[in-house]
Amino acid sequence: MASHVIDYLILGNNFSTSEMQAIWSEQNRLEKQVDVEVALAKAQGELGVIPCDAADAIVAKADASKLSIAQIAKQAAKAKHSLMSTINALQDQVGDAGQFIHYGATTQDIVDTATVLQLKQSFAIIERDTKLVACELKKLAKQYQYLPMVGRTHGMQALPTTFGFKLAVWLDEFVRHLQRLSEIKQRVLVGNISGAICTYAAMGELGVQVEAKVLTLLGLNTPNIGWQAARDRFSEYASVIALISGTLGKMGNEFYNLMRTEINEVEEPFSDGKIGSTTMPHKRNPAALEGLASLTAPLLKSVALIHESMKVEHERDAMSWRAEWIALPEINLYLSSQLQTALAVLQGLKVNAERMLTNLTLQNGLLLSEKVMFEIGKRLGKQTAHRLVYQSAMQAFEQNKTFKAVLLADPILNKEFTEDELDSWLEPINYVGLAPEKVEQVIRYADQTGVLV
Repeated sequence: MASHVIDYLILGNNFSTSEMQAIWSEQNRLEKQVDVEVALAKAQGELGVIPCDAADAIVAKADASKLSIAQIAKQAAKAKHSLMSTINALQDQVGDAGQFIHYGATTQDIVDTATVLQLKQSFAIIERDTKLVACELKKLAKQYQYLPMVGRTHGMQALPTTFGFKLAVWLDEFVRHLQRLSEIKQRVLVGNISGAICTYAAMGELGVQVEAKVLTLLGLNTPNIGWQAARDRFSEYASVIALISGTLGKMGNEFYNLMRTEINEVEEPFSDGKIGSTTMPHKRNPAALEGLASLTAPLLKSVALIHESMKVEHERDAMSWRAEWIALPEINLYLSSQLQTALAVLQGLKVNAERMLTNLTLQNGLLLSEKVMFEIGKRLGKQTAHRLVYQSAMQAFEQNKTFKAVLLADPILNKEFTEDELDSWLEPINYVGLAPEKVEQVIRYADQTGVLV
């Protein structure tokens, strides 16, 4: 029976995807460990470390799909060891050749290398979905390159911007995330077959060759030196996962706020039959956006746990190691859900352009106080202009008057502009700066890097 929310049939799809769950399942973990043991035997047979007929038998007969996890688990509980019962099960499966299974290797060689094989599968999914989200952001940034909307700082209206500009900021982040993934791949996807304390002592002079051949068979890179006590690879991977999740969580939170009834500038995809509340039938809640934003916090906690695993006692211990068994699956599972949710949201996002335009006028012209100040500042000086425009802005706000009316009534200010000039300054569409141009620049850069191909 499931005891973690990830495995709940009712809730699990909110915390992961079936695709990623399959990778971090106990069955796949076992299969990858068996894959490593088989590759080890094959390499050792070819190099003469173990008899060729024994190696051939192991390769031919070892089959993780026919092993009983329940029986292995029962023996593991008795042995108080994470791998010995698996080795015994394999030995029983292959017969006399089983004497040569796990020859010269240590438990952590097998478990770590198998974990990297799982990580390789996860990496491919994370990279694929990160690219898909980036491509969708690129498409939307271009589509809404010129759509004006309110830019907000400290939660308050600040200046006009464009919706495309907001999306382009996120796109630029995702381009960097894809670059980071590409840069770390060769460093992260590295196995380790070097024996009890990474000195190859049990395999002798052929140890280095055995390791290289095993890892080549498995499609992994070979380390310069054993890394049982060096966990920086997993921490580097986790750091990049944290950055991707951070951007996704920010996106979810931003859309969540823009979907508020009072703002109403965007809405997440709505499907027939979707329920917002058991008691308020009218509710169309931002359920997907809440799910997107909510997973960043637990993911970051798991990333912190992986960072803590870098503290290793002497040449090896199981205290830090066990933390990775918990946290590595979690960060991949959570991020897979975030990426798929973000993709679905972006593909079905409803953009309320009319409301964006309406919200630009909510403050009766105050949104353009900076524009007015700088235009007046050309004639009176910036600091004097700031003082005079500030006084008019506060008067307009407190007396609920239009900014234009107060500016026109000011005996000093109204000498410095015509009404037509003022109307032009107070038009939000005229004051989005270089927002559209920057969108174009980000899209061009994204294309030039090649990460979206």
